[in-house]
Amino acid sequence: MTCQKTGHNFTKIAFKPLHTNLFNTVLLSFFLTLGCGNLYSQDIKSKKNALPTAKQADKPKTTVTESPVDTVKVDSIKPKKTFLDGKVKYRAKDYAKIDQKKKLITLYNEAELYYKDVELKSGIIVLDYEKDEVYAGRIKDSAGVLIQYPNFKQGASEVQPDSIRFNFKTKKALIYNSRTEQGEFRIKAEVTKKENDSVYFLKRARFTTAKDIDDPEYYFLTRKVKFVPGKKIVTGLTNMVIADVPTPIALPFAFFPMSEEKSISGIIIPSYNDSNTRGFSLQNGGYYFALSDNYDLTVLGDYYTNGSYAMRFESAYAKIYKYRGNVNIRFENLINSERGYPDYSKQNIYNIQWSHSKDSKSNPNSTFSASVNLGSSKYFKQSINQANVGSNLNNTLSSSISYNRTFNTLPQARIAVTATHTQNTQTEVINMTLPSLQASIDRVYPFVGKDGVKKGFIKNINLQYNLSGKNSYVTTDSLFFKPQMFRDAEIGMQHSIPLSTNFKVFKYFSASASANYQETWVNKTIEKSYNIDQSKVIDRTVNGFDAFRTYNFSSSLGTTIYGTFKFGENKRIQAIRHVMRPSISYAYTPSFEKYYDTYALDATGTTIKDYTRFEGGIYGSPGLSNSNIVGFDLSNTFEAKVRDSDSTKTEPKKMMLLNNLNFSTSYNFNADGETTFAWEPVRVSGGTQLFENKMNVNFAATLNPYAIDNSGQQINVFNIDNGGSLFRMTSANVTLNYSFSNKGTGKDDKNQQSQRNGGRNDDLFGTNTDLNDTRNSQFSEDDNEDDVITKFFNAKLPWDMTMAYSLTYSNVNRENKISGNSIMISANMDITPKWKGGVSTGYDFVQKGVTFTQLRFERDLLSWRMAFNWTPLGEFSNWNFFIGIKSGILSDIKWNKRSTINR
Repeated sequence: MTCQKTGHNFTKIAFKPLHTNLFNTVLLSFFLTLGCGNLYSQDIKSKKNALPTAKQADKPKTTVTESPVDTVKVDSIKPKKTFLDGKVKYRAKDYAKIDQKKKLITLYNEAELYYKDVELKSGIIVLDYEKDEVYAGRIKDSAGVLIQYPNFKQGASEVQPDSIRFNFKTKKALIYNSRTEQGEFRIKAEVTKKENDSVYFLKRARFTTAKDIDDPEYYFLTRKVKFVPGKKIVTGLTNMVIADVPTPIALPFAFFPMSEEKSISGIIIPSYNDSNTRGFSLQNGGYYFALSDNYDLTVLGDYYTNGSYAMRFESAYAKIYKYRGNVNIRFENLINSERGYPDYSKQNIYNIQWSHSKDSKSNPNSTFSASVNLGSSKYFKQSINQANVGSNLNNTLSSSISYNRTFNTLPQARIAVTATHTQNTQTEVINMTLPSLQASIDRVYPFVGKDGVKKGFIKNINLQYNLSGKNSYVTTDSLFFKPQMFRDAEIGMQHSIPLSTNFKVFKYFSASASANYQETWVNKTIEKSYNIDQSKVIDRTVNGFDAFRTYNFSSSLGTTIYGTFKFGENKRIQAIRHVMRPSISYAYTPSFEKYYDTYALDATGTTIKDYTRFEGGIYGSPGLSNSNIVGFDLSNTFEAKVRDSDSTKTEPKKMMLLNNLNFSTSYNFNADGETTFAWEPVRVSGGTQLFENKMNVNFAATLNPYAIDNSGQQINVFNIDNGGSLFRMTSANVTLNYSFSNKGTGKDDKNQQSQRNGGRNDDLFGTNTDLNDTRNSQFSEDDNEDDVITKFFNAKLPWDMTMAYSLTYSNVNRENKISGNSIMISANMDITPKWKGGVSTGYDFVQKGVTFTQLRFERDLLSWRMAFNWTPLGEFSNWNFFIGIKSGILSDIKWNKRSTINR
């Protein structure tokens, strides 16, 4: 076959029969059409008169020789371009039919068409290659149900309509009942007109975050819409429809920002509330700044009509393989009642939290971490935006910022710079080190030979150097970061050189010996003197460098004893293994009375020698009397070998009976028998885990060998010699913690914010409620919804429970009473697949009353969530109700009502 214009020869292609020979012929014609390209469109379509007629065909052909100097005349008719300027790929399950006369290609049943960046899948596809348009729609199955909805995808945009008409040249489209997703939004429109690649016009469109776009729980219905994918949606009159019932909630127009970015900046709408003590309020309104992919900032504020206000700044940041963290800064100006009333009060409270962790992959030789929780001592008790009893009952706030660096020298050196903070929320006393320095040089073995073997007393002798420096502040809430705080600062530095060795004695005993030299530098000392005018002894602070030097010696000897009690391989418990680790230690510290001075005790000049100028120093003070103490320790573990209940297993399994059972005491050779006693009380402690490590049991007791007199004072007489037993148990306690569930695993710790605040990481004191944002669930949402439904119909409702029990016994002064006896329980359960409930409560058997109690309920409304929690009793009684959309993009559509927490 020869092309009439170019003269190129085409070999006839034999196609394997797919359906009919006619189809092969048509397909071949279509192939030639695409193969000749402009030849077909120009010579066949626009030059039909040039084709030979039947009469002309009978005439003999005449050969015409063209002159090489002839010029070729240019045709005045502009050639038409090919109808498509790209490669078309298509397939269909039933048939692909080409109509050359109508210029149509019809694909039927599971039809697919690919052209440039356009992907189209549908039940039926019709391509009109003369008009450069494609049509797609559904088909009916054997039952007459419409199936195989079109799926139109161009670039990143995807639409799932009932039918579609698209023009390849103009890029315009007409779409009926389109379904598409943009971020968290799902959109369905009766008619959609695609103006170009970036603008769509929609008629009677639905916008929702529900999963089922055809039957959503709610949607926003708008008559006219301009939709720019990835940028914005601009609508006309918009109504909110809930469960197909129109609501009076309407807007004359609406603007929805859209972005392909993970987050965008925007206004956070405040919620309305009212309080008997502060009046009406707007709370948790502000602005979210999406500053970059690595960090963001949220600014929130509250305002009450009585003048109270609050500000919060929250930021999270992260850089992959480098670091991650978050910062929360909260400030509240609280005014109760109105000025002039007797209950009027005003105060400022604040809290700063910072958490930072460095990825070890970034630099293995250095680490930086931060865990900061500081602020007003009463913040968690009085805050209007924190509701968590666990944080309220915490008596200590603590912070730590540290940087550690290892230098790969020989010997290796380490340095650590740390800033610490501890704060007692009851006494409001704050202890800070800004900063503290720890430096050390690794152990050096001066007597080890070239072979590097460390064996024996001499070769194991080693020494190292440690340096510690502190800049310490002790202040209170009222003086925090004020000039007096810095005037009272104490600076000190301590150098220590420990010398130690270890060796074996009689093969089975491990012995160690060490000596330690310390030199302490301080910048302040005290001087005591009698003031005649004031008739008392006064302390005067002396500023300036001073130092003292101390040393001590210690040694220890220990071994490990193994014992096994066998009961027989046919027994349930085949054997019990007992491991004992006894040890004896000795420590000696001489007297450093050279650092002690005398001062006049009264006007007569009576002197007393009982103080050192280093008293109350940052590193303590040297001892006046020598210390000569022998310590005794015995630790035990008990393990059982139990026959496995699985008969197919031949080896028995190991079961821990007691993780530890420890006894410790000491003897002081320099005891005077009046203020100090030779024997220290025996301390007994132990613990184990039961029920597949789900229950932790810990116990402890103090056994005093000395008797007490009628006034309750301890005397230097053994209790057994005073008509009593060998030991007098002065105190004891038992604690049990048990977490279990029907899921087969213990409950995960999820109350992380409460732990950051200083409280517990479980919910025995209720779930932590950050009133800034109540969209998050009170319960764990890890379970798959389908699994939950399956469990529900199998009558296996997911639940979990945490229990804590504490028992304390006191007998210091023959009171012989239970001073503490309480139990706390927290339980959560999926009542139905959509209802969740939980309770945290407890009972004090000594005070005979119910302890903290919280009830919480939650209803999963698919794309909505409804929650209620109630603390009915006590100082922190309150309730909170929330209903709103889960999606973050519509988080402002909510209703939140709560009572004022009684402070």
